[in-house]
Amino acid sequence: MNCTTKTLAAATLVGLTACTQKSEQNPFLTAYDTPFGIPPFEQIDYCHYMPAIEQGIEEHNAEISAIVGNKATPDWENTILALDNSGQLLNRVSAVLFGLNSSDKTEQLQAISEEALPAITAHSDEVGMNAELFARIKQVYDRREELNLDTAQLRLLDKTYRGFVRSGALLSPADQDTLKAINTELTKTCLRFSNTLLAATKAAEIVIDDKARLAGLSESTIEAAAAEAKERGKEGYVFTVDAAVRLDVLTNANDRDLRAAMYRTYTSLATDSAHNNSGNIDTILRLRQRKAALLGFKNYAAYKCDNVMSKTPEAAYDLLMQLWKPAVAKVKEEVAEMQELLSKDLPGAVIEPWDYYYYAEKSKNVRYHLTENDTKPYFELHNVVQKGIFNLAKRLYGISFTEVADAPKYHPDVTVYEVKDAKGDHVAIFMLDPYTRATKEQGAWMSDFRSACDYDSVCERPIVYNVLNFVKPAEGKPCLLTMDEVLTVFHEFGHALQSLLTRANYRSQAGTNVDRDAVELPSQINEKWALESELLNEYALHYETGEPMPQKLQDKMQAAAKHNQGFMTCELVGAALLDLEWHTAALPAETIDAVAFEDAVSAKLGRPAEVQYRYRSPYFKHIFADDGYASGYYTYLWADVLVSDGYDLFRQNGPFDPATADRYRQCILEPGDSRDAMELFVRFRGHKPAVGALLRDRGL
Repeated sequence: MNCTTKTLAAATLVGLTACTQKSEQNPFLTAYDTPFGIPPFEQIDYCHYMPAIEQGIEEHNAEISAIVGNKATPDWENTILALDNSGQLLNRVSAVLFGLNSSDKTEQLQAISEEALPAITAHSDEVGMNAELFARIKQVYDRREELNLDTAQLRLLDKTYRGFVRSGALLSPADQDTLKAINTELTKTCLRFSNTLLAATKAAEIVIDDKARLAGLSESTIEAAAAEAKERGKEGYVFTVDAAVRLDVLTNANDRDLRAAMYRTYTSLATDSAHNNSGNIDTILRLRQRKAALLGFKNYAAYKCDNVMSKTPEAAYDLLMQLWKPAVAKVKEEVAEMQELLSKDLPGAVIEPWDYYYYAEKSKNVRYHLTENDTKPYFELHNVVQKGIFNLAKRLYGISFTEVADAPKYHPDVTVYEVKDAKGDHVAIFMLDPYTRATKEQGAWMSDFRSACDYDSVCERPIVYNVLNFVKPAEGKPCLLTMDEVLTVFHEFGHALQSLLTRANYRSQAGTNVDRDAVELPSQINEKWALESELLNEYALHYETGEPMPQKLQDKMQAAAKHNQGFMTCELVGAALLDLEWHTAALPAETIDAVAFEDAVSAKLGRPAEVQYRYRSPYFKHIFADDGYASGYYTYLWADVLVSDGYDLFRQNGPFDPATADRYRQCILEPGDSRDAMELFVRFRGHKPAVGALLRDRGL
């Protein structure tokens, strides 16, 4: 690959050094000589990735050969633990590549990913289908009862064995070759889906030349639109479909045509001739169906649900329908209430999807005398972080956050913190990347550059990061958030806490490496504290006066928390049902028409016309950009059941009760995947979860 140096104009710090092919100068190939072992982003150039990945694969192959060639009887240490600890160089490079390819995807990184990901997938398949390695794992698995293993070791052994079976270890050599080809093509196609969506998102724009049409929008959104127009060489204002901009337009723009333009632009992402994901969706679904059949499952959803809490797609579907029916009924009530308001504004008009956010906000104002403009001045980003989530973590778990000013960072917008416990001992590193940019994918997420492990003499603490997508304010202006954006901050930080505080011994059990339908519990339960008055008094401070949010306004906001929950639940449940329908359906012989399929699912479900799926298929990256949430988008609702039931314990004992917080930390945050997820929940809560608390919390 050609070596390319970059300039500051590339809006990234990565690659400012001269590029060299000398392996001794490749920063990936030696231990990081940086504070806390943070990746030395300023030293990393594009040409370092592939050589490091290739060497990482070579080293991992050598480690696997050493395990296979060990003459000693296979046991926990020389096979299972050795395998769990193998591949560290490859993991180190992959963590940086995958992280930056989502948060700072330059054209060069995109090209590297298109070369690297298939190679990594092929290598993973070689390991997962290594017959000699699997034979050793099976020997340990067959002797598990006599090895005197503890619960965590038994669980890791069981998941290792089942993971190899799910990776095709029991297939014939010919079928293994077929599966390898499927996996490689899936990786390439999912990457094409992601790249196509990013290109479509970058290209999407709404140009407005009349400022009068912007009435109702926040000053920060208008300023950002003016800056975007200048950046794109256009007159007036250019609105992107970035979440913060999109939601401000849909919620607050008085101009109905502008709202309609935003809605149509967003919901048609990746469907035009220049950027179209239809073919990628068709390919992904057919490859997944072939993979599931090859591994002995009736469909891909059955394959994905088999090794998580739900066990079957039918169980997931049953849960979703328990929420869907009352949510649809609630939507009818909400629409009727909003229709009255619309009829006063535009006699004869009927509520359309692009009216929902706008008239839901108006309805909230009528019912609770509350608008976003009332609350936003109290939700300044710095306070939400420093006095909100950081104070919450200190009060519940005794940890503190101190900025590391000289720490390496992959972009100037990133802030790096050292996390310490009450004794002042190092716990972890936390990074926050809050603002949207052209090279960042949509959404918000948490991941890590290094996971944790802690056994015998080995102790590594994690390097965790949160990525958000808020509009960056003009110089000297505050970044003011909506309540939904505040919840996003708390949500992603909840994920981070599970990785920051993990005390699981083994790498593959640490942090968020838990069952997919349990992973959203820490994130969603963390949102609950955002509306607790005791914490609001600490972080909800007026950005000009510093005064805390008045109790009367807090009361209104808390009362309005259940407002519009029919719509919000329908959006989310509808997307989860669409996901399951995609991955349980018998695919037609002809090329799939995604729009027609969505319409058929809508008719089957009786989806209200005013409510779109939260994500339409061409931009449903949770399920098509990679394998993570495919047949698993329902897990947000599954976790919500756990959350509502679990937070009731805090309601009973007090939201900041030390004993309850300690119990939650020990039962949920620290163990990772060292025990069964349901067992851990029952240990925390005292009983299995039921859906009733969630229906109550959502006002359904």
